[in-house]
Amino acid sequence: MAGIKVYDLTQKIGITTPPWPGYEPMKLWYFKRMMLQKVNGQIVQTSMHNGTHLDGQRHFMTGGRDIASLPLDGYLFHEGVILDISKEVGDFDIYTPETLLKVAKENNLEIKKGDIIIINTGYHKYAWDQPEANENKYYYFHPGPDQRFADWLKEMEIKWIGVDCGSADHPMNTILREYRPEFAAMADKHFREKYGKPLDEYFDDKTYQLMHIDLFPHLILHAENLGGDIDKVLNRRMYIGIFPWRLVDGESSIARVAAFEIEE
Repeated sequence: MAGIKVYDLTQKIGITTPPWPGYEPMKLWYFKRMMLQKVNGQIVQTSMHNGTHLDGQRHFMTGGRDIASLPLDGYLFHEGVILDISKEVGDFDIYTPETLLKVAKENNLEIKKGDIIIINTGYHKYAWDQPEANENKYYYFHPGPDQRFADWLKEMEIKWIGVDCGSADHPMNTILREYRPEFAAMADKHFREKYGKPLDEYFDDKTYQLMHIDLFPHLILHAENLGGDIDKVLNRRMYIGIFPWRLVDGESSIARVAAFEIEE
């Protein structure tokens, strides 16, 4: 009899989970307790950009679709590939379509039009709940894509992507560049030496936060802060699902991400 094995690609979440820098952390408290009301009840207050979450269209578009309007079948849940690029990239590096295509070819995988793509950069090992936890490395040092990558996602009509780090954008192509100028200086030195351009030329005003601003109008969204069992399913084609709250007016949503293996 066939069965289904589920791999949870979700990072744990709690009051210790660091949110995206500058966003509200999670707050959790009891408003009812067994000793008095004979039942436990809790209240959660949190930004949606905390732990594993789906960035929605309305996050960057005033009139964008809310989370509740995203179809489960064929969009949030669909076929896709999980690609491990951790040996190809390191601190502040850029990844391109060629990076993913190289890994796919080496593992006899085809990236198909309309796929979901999960990208393992390896930086989930620095997440708050891991032995090598390092908030600076996790949010400020991870690799990220450039305009070529965004254009390729549009050409391939990719449904959504997931990343195992703080942002689908390169961290130095976000507001983080301003938050920690000492890290921006390190990235600038790296860009000059490896890519022959200063950081400000590689990522200018036209390409700022391109994975959000350029792709969201095409409904190519992304999930951030993946982790969990991701190392168990690298370089495979699987059914992949993300399950956010069915949140009316939601600009984004905390979510559960899973990969599904059909067992004979």
